[in-house]
Amino acid sequence: MIDNAACANATRVTVDSARKHGLLLDVVQILSDLNLSIKKAYISCDGRWFMDVFHVTDLNGNKLTDESVINYIEQSLGTFDYASSKCFDGLTALELTGTDRLGLLSEVFAVLSDLQCNVVEAKVWTHNGRIASLIYVKDCDSGSPIEDSQKIDIIESRLKNVLKGDNDIRSAKTSVSMEVTHTERRLHQMMFVDRDYERKPTMRTNADCPLVTVQNCLEWGYSVVNVQCKDRTKLLFDVVCTLTDMQYVVFHATINTSGDQAYMEFFIRHTDGTPISSEAEKQRVILCLQASIERRASEGVRLELCTADRSGLLADVTRTFRENGLNVTRAEISTTSGTPLNVFSVTDASGSPADPKIIESVRQKIGMSKLKVKELPLIYHQKGERDEPTVGAGGGGAMLLSLGSLVRRNLYNLGLIKSYS
Repeated sequence: MIDNAACANATRVTVDSARKHGLLLDVVQILSDLNLSIKKAYISCDGRWFMDVFHVTDLNGNKLTDESVINYIEQSLGTFDYASSKCFDGLTALELTGTDRLGLLSEVFAVLSDLQCNVVEAKVWTHNGRIASLIYVKDCDSGSPIEDSQKIDIIESRLKNVLKGDNDIRSAKTSVSMEVTHTERRLHQMMFVDRDYERKPTMRTNADCPLVTVQNCLEWGYSVVNVQCKDRTKLLFDVVCTLTDMQYVVFHATINTSGDQAYMEFFIRHTDGTPISSEAEKQRVILCLQASIERRASEGVRLELCTADRSGLLADVTRTFRENGLNVTRAEISTTSGTPLNVFSVTDASGSPADPKIIESVRQKIGMSKLKVKELPLIYHQKGERDEPTVGAGGGGAMLLSLGSLVRRNLYNLGLIKSYS
């Protein structure tokens, strides 16, 4: 049910369903694929029933008024049969992981161009010195997916040589498949398997580092995870995706935003119904959730490339970045109707902010009208909204909310009772 009247500053999306593992992730994924900002959420799963309420806005902080968007949400949440973001049928998927270094992406695109592979869609994430990329390609000549086993072997071999370089012989991985998958969830899985959360962390200020605590509520048999960090789009998706892939079930949760901060509390168990059993497991959950939040964080200047598509375009552009000492920390490549729309986040070789003079020099070489500095979309928070009590805000001193109070609060926000006090 989608309701624009119940909340003054957001559209309320309510989902009631029979419970099954992964259902929460399906719901959040649909909302995230539409780039909706989830300002608040209340999640409750008792017995065999699943009840969720989400307060959402568009990126400008406005309620949802586009009927096509509302209808899409209703249809998708009603059936959970939808196309995730884009359709990748007819394309070949390349999965790459390895050690990040200056110019690596340039070398990858150069190999693909040399092998007559046309990049249609791609996402590249880097975190803690590691890189994961999911690249969808087709054959330049035929426009068809690449199915020739000999050519696939060549692609895998050459890309693996690029990824392993001189010092990543063991952990560099490449794979080629025809499988259609949700790109961002797959990137999380690839970096999780690569154990990026255990790698040497990059230098971050305390303000940028997500605060995650894990405690056991023995009375009710749950583990309670509290997360506090800077708010952004797709934040809830990243956290729920990681909990789901680590085989945890979210039974109750409250998500709240205030200003530019997000506060999240999750009552979880393993899929077998048991809570977290050791201090080592708690620390692993903390590291994995911090990593899941940090992977999407855009470091550096965001540059948007928009120009007519041609063979070798990405190889040429990223080579110019490399030759000028710019390292690509994130990339989103998209081609629609023959016109590419590509966004790169770049830093200098050490990971520090790039010199503005170098950015302008690169823009001049590629074309000032083709390469533009793109600001991050800001999540607008309406002022004057009555903040509800924050659950789980703060660090180790945060007071755990009793399960009974949490359930009553969720039922109140679901509109099923008149008061949760």
